[in-house]
Amino acid sequence: MHALVYRGPGRKEWTQVPAPTLLAPTDAIVRITHTTICGTDLHILKGDVATVAAGRILGHEGVGVVEQVGAAVANFKAGDRVLISCITSCGRCPNCKKQLYAHCSDGGWILGNRIDGTQAEQVRIPHADNSLYPAPDGVDPEALVMLSDILPTGFEIGVLNGQVQPGDVVAIVGAGPIGMAVLLTAQFYSPARIVMIDTDPARLETARRFGATDLIDAGNGDAAQQVLALTDGRGVDVAVEAVGIPATFDTCQSILAPGGRLANVGVHGTAVELKLQDLWIRNVTIRTGLVCTYSTPMLLETLKTGKVDPAQLVTHRFALDEVMQAYEVFGNAAQAKAMKVILRAS
Repeated sequence: MHALVYRGPGRKEWTQVPAPTLLAPTDAIVRITHTTICGTDLHILKGDVATVAAGRILGHEGVGVVEQVGAAVANFKAGDRVLISCITSCGRCPNCKKQLYAHCSDGGWILGNRIDGTQAEQVRIPHADNSLYPAPDGVDPEALVMLSDILPTGFEIGVLNGQVQPGDVVAIVGAGPIGMAVLLTAQFYSPARIVMIDTDPARLETARRFGATDLIDAGNGDAAQQVLALTDGRGVDVAVEAVGIPATFDTCQSILAPGGRLANVGVHGTAVELKLQDLWIRNVTIRTGLVCTYSTPMLLETLKTGKVDPAQLVTHRFALDEVMQAYEVFGNAAQAKAMKVILRAS
């Protein structure tokens, strides 16, 4: 089969590799029909994720069709259409019992990280009964791909960790795919205002269409000062960091109102400065995390009933064997006006 293989920082290759095989009775082999590229994949290519070894097939999101299942798989059979979760969970270890599936002792974020991933014609899914979801009939597979990672990530690590409540003022720093996922799912809780902050005017206008009430172009000066001016100096109840660089984290910690919550979603490859000398007295909460995907069943229901439409995040479509071109587009998102790309197998 063919797959997108990581060859070390800055290097990747679409090449022929051996097809996956069942290694455990709880495994399934899934033929990929739709997958995508994540910002985390770009971090891997920058060398920010040390656990990813050269030779690894990238990708942790996708929709496909089950080809084979191990003898212990009870919930799926060959021919089933499935959503692949970005998080693999055994369902039995102490962390899984606490819904900390991201920290499963035999799973977590392993696809495209510690085992081969989904940017390939086929993928092996360990603990298939807990790591796959039946694809609902009639649901757009492009929308479904968004439930592999970015929608539960934005919801769990941004909205729920930020404890968004009715009437809150919420600021989202970063209008990329994750920031947009936060924007879409924050509206479940009726905040009074959602302020989107970015340097890309096109993405800011997209955010307005998706429900942002206020837009701040960080390229036009100090974003924190603009937010404070917008809120009469009070700051925001919830600040969501959705980029993963020191400057955006600093913006978030600088705009919190007393009692505010900072939810860090971005993947950080370098240290940030925590201004504890300013924050200790303000009764703020800072939370970070890796998505656990405990919200996926609920998000599937909202997708089926049309309460949320993540397919609107898709801006570019490619054949799976055009993945190198897709990376060029996604890696230069501002110039290409790209949000999410979809890769479709032939």
